[in-house]
Amino acid sequence: MKTAIATVSISGNLRQKLEAIAAAGFDGIEIFEQDFIADAGSPRDVGRMIRDHGLEIPLFQPFRDFEGLPGALRTKAFDRAERKFDLMQELGTDLVLVCSTVHPEALGGIDRAAEDFAELGERAAKRGLRVGYEALAWGRHVNDHRDAWEIVRRADHPNIGVILDSFHTLSRGIDPDTIRRIPGDKIFFVQLADAPKIDMDLLYWSRHFRNMPGEGDLDVTAFMRAVTAAGYTGPISLEIFNDQFRGGSPRTIAKDGYRSIIALMDDVRRAEPDVTVDMPPMPARLELTGTEFIEFASRGAEAETLGKLLASLGFRAIGHHMSKKLTLWQQGDIRIVVNSEPGDFAGTAYNVHGTTICDVGIGVSSAHDTVARATALGAEAFSQPLVPGQLDIPAIRGLGGSILHFLDDSDALRDVWKVEFTVDEDADTTGTGLTRVDHVAQTMTYDEMLSWSLFYTSLFDMKKAPMFDVVDPDGLVRSQALAASNGALRITLNGAETHRTMAGSFLADSFGASVQHVAFETDDIFACAAKLAENGFEALPISPNYYDDLAARFDIAPEVLEAMRAANILYDADAQGEYFQIYSRPFAGGMFFEILERRGAYDGYGAPNAPFRIAAQKRVTRPADMPRQ
Repeated sequence: MKTAIATVSISGNLRQKLEAIAAAGFDGIEIFEQDFIADAGSPRDVGRMIRDHGLEIPLFQPFRDFEGLPGALRTKAFDRAERKFDLMQELGTDLVLVCSTVHPEALGGIDRAAEDFAELGERAAKRGLRVGYEALAWGRHVNDHRDAWEIVRRADHPNIGVILDSFHTLSRGIDPDTIRRIPGDKIFFVQLADAPKIDMDLLYWSRHFRNMPGEGDLDVTAFMRAVTAAGYTGPISLEIFNDQFRGGSPRTIAKDGYRSIIALMDDVRRAEPDVTVDMPPMPARLELTGTEFIEFASRGAEAETLGKLLASLGFRAIGHHMSKKLTLWQQGDIRIVVNSEPGDFAGTAYNVHGTTICDVGIGVSSAHDTVARATALGAEAFSQPLVPGQLDIPAIRGLGGSILHFLDDSDALRDVWKVEFTVDEDADTTGTGLTRVDHVAQTMTYDEMLSWSLFYTSLFDMKKAPMFDVVDPDGLVRSQALAASNGALRITLNGAETHRTMAGSFLADSFGASVQHVAFETDDIFACAAKLAENGFEALPISPNYYDDLAARFDIAPEVLEAMRAANILYDADAQGEYFQIYSRPFAGGMFFEILERRGAYDGYGAPNAPFRIAAQKRVTRPADMPRQ
């Protein structure tokens, strides 16, 4: 399977784009006319430069407003085509994209368009070139791939075929299964783009909001299933117009694009077992079993302060690493490791970020297969020198340079806590009633959100909740939740657009640390709150006005409301159930813990409470305009 990406999809000049595209693993590029014109090299030089990067040029585009023109305009269109044919031969590509016309003087009629393409096919054939016809979603007369195919069919020329674009089909709500009726050898090229569902002008939507397959809401998988079932075996390419990507890192965007194609085509071959997708085998998305551990990098007085906070939450230090400065804390099924070892990865993380969550352990059905899938999708495997007795646990790099380790029930990994730690197996870890990690909240810049959403959903069987805005007194934070289908793992992504927000100041103060808060679940938040108070835990103080508002919005018994007020418990409810929350005060530059109880089938995260939580946090921390030191 050959992969490609249009040069318009990423930022930078042509040379920067080529470097990023080649590094990501693509086989070729669709060279966009503007990128070629803006470069100082001759067509032959540009073609040579592309091939020097190990890339092919499977498509030159776009050629606009060709078919259906009358008189002198028709003559001029063919003259323009001949010039582009000259350019293509200099560049070293044999296929040009002709998009359906939007010219105001173009005439309709399938037969008229077919005659134009039949003649163009004859001219292309004399040069050994091919022409692909694409139906733009906003085309003047042709805006449906079925009409484009009918024109190609009637043109009946071997050098004329159709080019299919997922956005143009799916944005108009056209059934992608109609593609199955097109002969595979007449599909000359396939372009992919996803997009969020937005009710707006098709042209504006396409030019500003496309994103990588898997990052939006369009059923790109169904589109590609139909394409492969039709018998298409040519390049799979990305054509992305996105304002955010135009200002992003070329390497990051290109890497995301490659990941999106590989994940998509793996899904396609599993959904269409009768078709052949020529790509190396890779493990399927594996079952998630939960969060196995949270690892802090900390040291000295900061580690002591963290230990006191954990103790107030009911955690107990039950073990120490055999040969490293690691302490294992546990409560219920929650394990927290505090790593003060200066010589390994945690030491580096502490030097960069201060006290930080540097590692998250995730339970999976197969740790080895998870890393194999991750690396096939472009993730970076992680390893560091092992000390005697230390297990080689499969791991990859995650957000902000952090680590994701994977544990399973294999003989090699099942007993990691007994093998690497001296553990008091008789220790009472009931604590205050915290049972498991409910979710991990990761903070990043807004521009990184699509990238990390794709990272998780392509690697794991996780579904995305709709993105929403969290109102901070000093700006907006975008938030999106990802959850495993079995609920075993939940991750929230929070994108900061300014350093003045709580999330943004955390990023700035921690130099890009990834995890800002961890939420622990309890079966009885009121009993838990009483035990927390006995332990000296200091909950985040919530404004009394909040509880007056709760009384107006919800039918809560007065005695329950008073208990919530006394314990600083926040509340939300929907048709499925209820949600109770307690927050710790911020520590270590803006991190915090959450304690929660879910009742019924409530599946959210208390989003309506976020503005009140943030305001409360800002009341007990330094003002946004005050330097840290």
